[in-house]
Amino acid sequence: MEQLGNLEMLNQIIITFLLIIPMILISRTVVVGTRYSPILIIVVFGLIMGLLMEKSGVAAPGLSEFPFIGLLSKVTVSVLIVSFFVGGQELKKIVSKKKLKPVDDMVVNSVEETFLGTKRTQLVFIVRAFFILIGIESFKKIITGANEGDTLSMLYPLIGYIGIVLSIILIDNKAKISNKRLYIIKGVMEMVFILSILVVSYHIAVSIKEIIGLPQIFFAMLLSASLGMIFSNWRFGPTVRALLFAGIPIVLAANFMIGGSRILEAFALKGMNSVMLYGFFGQIFWMFGGIFLLIFSGKANNVRNLAPGMAGSLSHSGLTGACTAGDLGETTAARAPIMINIPFFGHIFVFTILAASAAKGKLMLPWAVAVTLIGIIVTYWSLRTLRKSEGAEDKEIKGLMQFSFGWQLCAVFGGFMILSIFGMKLGYAAMANSSAISHFGLFAAIQGGMFGEEASSLIAFIFAMPFLVHPLVFGMFGKAVENEGKMPSKAVAVLASIGVIGVVYSLLSI
Repeated sequence: MEQLGNLEMLNQIIITFLLIIPMILISRTVVVGTRYSPILIIVVFGLIMGLLMEKSGVAAPGLSEFPFIGLLSKVTVSVLIVSFFVGGQELKKIVSKKKLKPVDDMVVNSVEETFLGTKRTQLVFIVRAFFILIGIESFKKIITGANEGDTLSMLYPLIGYIGIVLSIILIDNKAKISNKRLYIIKGVMEMVFILSILVVSYHIAVSIKEIIGLPQIFFAMLLSASLGMIFSNWRFGPTVRALLFAGIPIVLAANFMIGGSRILEAFALKGMNSVMLYGFFGQIFWMFGGIFLLIFSGKANNVRNLAPGMAGSLSHSGLTGACTAGDLGETTAARAPIMINIPFFGHIFVFTILAASAAKGKLMLPWAVAVTLIGIIVTYWSLRTLRKSEGAEDKEIKGLMQFSFGWQLCAVFGGFMILSIFGMKLGYAAMANSSAISHFGLFAAIQGGMFGEEASSLIAFIFAMPFLVHPLVFGMFGKAVENEGKMPSKAVAVLASIGVIGVVYSLLSI
């Protein structure tokens, strides 16, 4: 019977594969021929799938019956390590005055369309990313130790082996690769690199936990960005390419399925309506408020500025995924990793102050006010830089780096500050603020238990709900791409105003 049980657990890999991968493929099919990002559709399909699984009795809220979906929902740090590494490379090029270049030509992707909206090499990237993530996470669990009660604990060696082996051999034979042997070796080295950072950052976080509860993602960011600056000439192997293209969609698909299964449970909790209201309207306010500033004050109305600027300033998971996958053009794909990295250095403030606040059970308000003021000053400074850039690439990038840092401090600490003043308890405020800006780092910290078990269990759903705003977000960016990069300024002003009104309403409902 035990053998049959283990076999059933291995069958879960196939079930999870058949749930996640088709969701990503159909999302790409739905948006083909449009400027929308597939992530928009992943949100809708993920929530609906999770809700249907719970309502039909296939699974309980949280999808504990599908442990591999849970496994994939918690590999956020692995995916972000790649973005941080690429951002570190781009930062080094800026510091050394080298011109930013697109991804190298070691591989020329196949243009054969396997599924509508998905080319052959892209399909291989999606499938490979799935196995890379379960393989790396399994070996991380083996090295660091699985949590007590983990149903997969005995199977991690086998799961890890299957994931790594399949990810190595999944190379598109119709892609033109200049040196196949070197390409495969690079893929293995990149997996070792990601695993090493995961293990080292985990042990650092654990070792200083008694002093301050900084989350693992903080140290993972520092390590991977630093290594990116050191190895600034590293030409991407199959692991980095696959995770840049498909890592975030896979993680989000798994999280939205879990979030969808908790919809009914979340609505039944007292005080959760105000959390979701702020998350929804906060998404409109912080996104379009930032775009409003870039357009009207920074005179930077072009997708090459708006997309990476907002992806970085909010550490925005959806927009980050769209940029790094190349959905909004090559320039945004090159700039986004830089802007994602810059505000994460501000997480020295974010995670130290929030970790200390979590230990006390309430926000350290004077510190939050001080950091918010710093954010306002840096944001003002960045808009001046952008106004004077006159389209020069180096000046635009400098201004966007400043904006990413400043607006991030405003969004994170300004959000926590007003929620605290209006009386929302810290754990709920963390969920509300994380979802209001789709902040990947804060999401990972909450998911890791920084703000308690309740917030950890509910964050997948709370984080997913504001993604329903994404038809507006990606619709506006799509409109801009079709309009030579310029976004309709009047519509931005209207949406920013709606965000202000909605946030005020949500605060009054606390």
